[in-house]
Amino acid sequence: MSVTPVGPQVCPVGPVVDIVFSRWTTPILWTLNEHGRLRFVELQRAVAGITPKVLTQRLRQLERDGLVVRTYYPEVPPRVEYEISELGRSLGPLFATLVEWSADNLDKVEQARTHFDADGGR
Repeated sequence: MSVTPVGPQVCPVGPVVDIVFSRWTTPILWTLNEHGRLRFVELQRAVAGITPKVLTQRLRQLERDGLVVRTYYPEVPPRVEYEISELGRSLGPLFATLVEWSADNLDKVEQARTHFDADGGR
């Protein structure tokens, strides 16, 4: 039996996972989708545990990818707000599906892990 290698060119989901499902990207997108336009400090408070440096890096990448819009207001003091873009908002159904899957299956995953660990990892 021969197995065909699976790589980025074969699996169309891989690039999406790389863009959307990194450690901090998903919580940032989720928060902006749920709460709308937020200032940096508000977003940092809403995404528990993220450092300012990492939040800045992730927001820049999300802006580059077209998933977040940054608006700068030249006031004193300057104000910057972030919001999810239309492209980012198009991920809403994907997030809703993942929430549904989570509600339906995370208990099963935990049971499987408990069973696996009780068997000594096989």
